[in-house]
Amino acid sequence: MLPGMARKPSVAIVGPGNLGSALAISLAAAGYPIASVIAHLGGESLRKAQRMAKRVGARSGVEPSDLRADLIWFCVPDSEISKTARAFAGKATWKGKVAFHSSGALASDELLPLRKKGAAVASVHPLMTFVQGTRPLLARVPFAIEGDAGAVRMARRIVRDLGGRAYSIQKKEKAAYHAWGAFSSPLLIALLVTSEQVAAAAGVSGKEAKRRMRPILQQTLANYFAHDAAGAFSGPIIRGDVDTVGRHLQVLRRVPGARNVYSALVRAALHYLPAKNKSALKRVLESSAG
Repeated sequence: MLPGMARKPSVAIVGPGNLGSALAISLAAAGYPIASVIAHLGGESLRKAQRMAKRVGARSGVEPSDLRADLIWFCVPDSEISKTARAFAGKATWKGKVAFHSSGALASDELLPLRKKGAAVASVHPLMTFVQGTRPLLARVPFAIEGDAGAVRMARRIVRDLGGRAYSIQKKEKAAYHAWGAFSSPLLIALLVTSEQVAAAAGVSGKEAKRRMRPILQQTLANYFAHDAAGAFSGPIIRGDVDTVGRHLQVLRRVPGARNVYSALVRAALHYLPAKNKSALKRVLESSAG
């Protein structure tokens, strides 16, 4: 289907994981007919496809012949995108179709086998986290888009209908863009679980640590969005409290992984954020290394 046509295109979702399932539900709610939900692997992937297909009134399957749709949206792991595109390229008619993938790190060129068969292709990545048991709303979520002109036009229309916000991205920017996303969610979780280990060293259990951290975490995020990073920054580093940072480093010898994280974050703070006694703080870090 050409992007300029009035009706909403039918969609086949390839890969019924957390992202693919969330997209299928959101697209169906926005009035996009879901033609099929396709398992790119057997076993549990097929069972997930069957469950999701039933929920959105679509077919489920594992074969390229199930790709009877205007738009085929690949929601498979990054390492599987090119492989899946090659497997499907010769087993379906691609002329006049549009194909998306949703990798944040990889460009639309991963779908080159389909482009060669006549499809318009694009990468369409929502800057959102998708985990088991959640179905985040896509309203106001930014989508980074790049690819062929016709596919990009369709992507922008779909994102608008989902209530999201479409942004252009260049191929060369995608790796840094995805690293930014990693800092925004999975590495933030890594920081929080590290905080739980430090709490344990202070005699606080993991469950209780989460309960006690919640107010300060919520206020910190509120401060960040209201006042930017410098305005939200507090604690011993901004005050230049060398002795306190030294005591932190000493006690964190009991939690070596957390100590490494702490040191790296102090260095980042000294580089990017306001602080007093920067030279003295750097010396404390250097003297405590090893």
